[in-house]
Amino acid sequence: MGNRLIPAVLFALLLIVQAQLWFGPGSLPHVNALKQELDQQKLANEEARRKMEQLSAEVNDLKQGLNMVEERARHELGMVKAQEIFVQVAK
Repeated sequence: MGNRLIPAVLFALLLIVQAQLWFGPGSLPHVNALKQELDQQKLANEEARRKMEQLSAEVNDLKQGLNMVEERARHELGMVKAQEIFVQVAK
């Protein structure tokens, strides 16, 4: 009886290990699904990073553009801010 029990226990353990490999939380289909989800998230992150870079470049362009407009207004139109005093030096 003891000789038959050992192979049966080993076979049962093998079935349990195989069941977990195919159907458990670390199963191959579950791992593949997580890999697909990770790839999709990486693509979404890359797209978001590109959009952030584009928006950052647009903000910088707007800031530089406003600075250029202000400089031109100061030079050509004599623009003065509220807390500034205009001083003109004649040549």
